[in-house]
Amino acid sequence: MSVLDALDATARDYTAALPPGETDEIELREADRTGVHVVAADFADPTGEWPRSGSFGYGLSVERARVAARAELAEEMLLSRHLRTLTRTRDSWTALRARYGDDGVVDPLRLTLPAGGTYDPDAERWWLPATRVRTGETVLVPAEFAAAYPVDLPWQDPAERLTTVITNGCGAGDTVERALAHALGELLQRDGNSTAFRALDRGIVLDTGPDDGFVADPDTRALLAHLRSVGIRVVPKLATTAFGVTDLHVVGHDVAGDPPHPIALTACGEAAHPDREVALQKALLEFCSARVRKTFAHAALDTVRPLAPTSYWDRELAQPLPAQEARAFTTMQDWTARGADELRGLLEPVLAEHTRMRFDELPTTAVGEPVALLDDLMGRLREFDVLAVLADRDGACAVKVIVPGLEVETMSYGRIGRRGVDRLLDRAADPHDPAFGLVGLGAPPSPGARPVLLPDDEAARLGDERGDDRAWLDRDRVDRVVGDLYPLYREPTRHAVARVAAGEEVELR
Repeated sequence: MSVLDALDATARDYTAALPPGETDEIELREADRTGVHVVAADFADPTGEWPRSGSFGYGLSVERARVAARAELAEEMLLSRHLRTLTRTRDSWTALRARYGDDGVVDPLRLTLPAGGTYDPDAERWWLPATRVRTGETVLVPAEFAAAYPVDLPWQDPAERLTTVITNGCGAGDTVERALAHALGELLQRDGNSTAFRALDRGIVLDTGPDDGFVADPDTRALLAHLRSVGIRVVPKLATTAFGVTDLHVVGHDVAGDPPHPIALTACGEAAHPDREVALQKALLEFCSARVRKTFAHAALDTVRPLAPTSYWDRELAQPLPAQEARAFTTMQDWTARGADELRGLLEPVLAEHTRMRFDELPTTAVGEPVALLDDLMGRLREFDVLAVLADRDGACAVKVIVPGLEVETMSYGRIGRRGVDRLLDRAADPHDPAFGLVGLGAPPSPGARPVLLPDDEAARLGDERGDDRAWLDRDRVDRVVGDLYPLYREPTRHAVARVAAGEEVELR
């Protein structure tokens, strides 16, 4: 079987894993001048049993972009189908721990809860089963951590959720190993990014060398050269090398010519991988794709209607808009009303360079196929429990992986654990650092400073290493630091801003 035939077969397997409904895809490469192939796929169920879903895929070939789009679609819908089959449990952590032991139920305090949140170990809540990847054991996790979208938990009272339901840790693949490796890579990426990019960007620009001579991959070098030739300045930046993994992101802006829409200037590509070359290429491709994705998702309907056929708009507009996160929606409304120069000025902290590092001096490990990559990542996370909600169906697999102790969404939802506290404390000495004053030790000094929720052993470790076992996060200061940059963290669903501008109503939460 040729490579193209194999890619086509994989795309068909992903599509076959979807519930009954209407699905199609749109090629969007011509929406921008990056040369990267971008494919949007979507799913709609006219009966209303399954939620509306959309995805984007990208690649150096249209076939790879198509597979990526179909994989992302399957990732969402396959997990949604699987969650409906799981047996849910209603009980308190205290009772479940007594019944199943420490290894049979996750302590929610290890899941990086929002600072200042309320958690009662004796309160009943909903739990779903996950699998411990290393042993195959069943482990109960709070339902909101097993799901990717709130719509997947219609039986749960949103008020009892310990945090917002998010997609962090989702992955898809044609094998279980590929899906798990995909998800672990995202978890490591988000862990590093939680306190080191966007509003907290450290300004570490990666030097790719004269004519990109510090980059070994010829396809990446060719793409960098092409972007220069069409007037797009690429700025690759380092988040962290924790776990020996290169965690980086790519931003940039137009220095000649116009972006497809001003909102495209806010594009960012992210990646974490043991092989620095793989990380850079993935982040660079995602940056190019994001220019198109953000234009298609958030520009006015009159602007984007020509990019998709009538059949797409029939599916899209037949479905009511889902409820939107209020802050993400209103700030994106503001952004889409701004011009390119104004957005470019807003992004100065994200584009800024404070220090420079040679790309070819980053740590790197050549890792080949998914099994080897999964083994490598599991080895790097040897001190962490790795849990997965696994949906495997005829050549298509989707997972939601949960790794207690990894961090995520500090600057959007205030989630933080001991490792996040340590990282922000390490930056707290410089009053010019945007992280200055975000965290501290001891009693919270103001109403906005909220206690960080830690399990006893993590609090004791903090006390041993820092001299106090109490930590706080100033959530008011977090909001001020993020300010107008919030849509870099959370976005409304695609076309939501444009459809409301055209007269539709939407519920804001």
